[in-house]
Amino acid sequence: MRLFVSIDLPGRLAEAVADAQAPFADADGLRFVAPEQAHLTLFFLGDTDLDRLDSVEAALDRAVADTEVKPFELRVGGFGVFPALEYISVVWAGVREGSGAAETTRLNAAVADELTALGFEDDEHEFTPHVTLARMDDARGKGLVQDVVRDTDPDIGAFEATEIRLKESTLTDAGPEYDTVAAFEL
Repeated sequence: MRLFVSIDLPGRLAEAVADAQAPFADADGLRFVAPEQAHLTLFFLGDTDLDRLDSVEAALDRAVADTEVKPFELRVGGFGVFPALEYISVVWAGVREGSGAAETTRLNAAVADELTALGFEDDEHEFTPHVTLARMDDARGKGLVQDVVRDTDPDIGAFEATEIRLKESTLTDAGPEYDTVAAFEL
């Protein structure tokens, strides 16, 4: 199973995600995330043997308990890119400071601690809470993306984060499909 841990945006924000993606529509070389699948990734496990699932779920239970993070408001807005405006591979919307960023970062740290103890590799970059909007396959539309990111500050909206989810990603010709394997209440 190809697994990751996430906080999923509620379906009611899908239209706002699509609206945030709209200014990038004419940027060649971008591949958009389906708005109804928008989520904030806390940890990417990658290909995982099914026989490890119980230990992964136990680790996520411990991570949630250890952080003592209770349900919190998470506000998504603003644009950013990875790794930098000069070389763009991912276009994202961020988590507003003071509106869930600290809680999300604490959850990421606890999840990473538990899963790396099981032998999973953590991303080597500093964690930036974000929702991926698009991936840039080539630089044809880079100028437009740079302009929109610099000149636009969308507000996608807020919601109460009440759980983290262990998700399976199945790669298809139409793009990835995500299914919830388990949920862990805050």
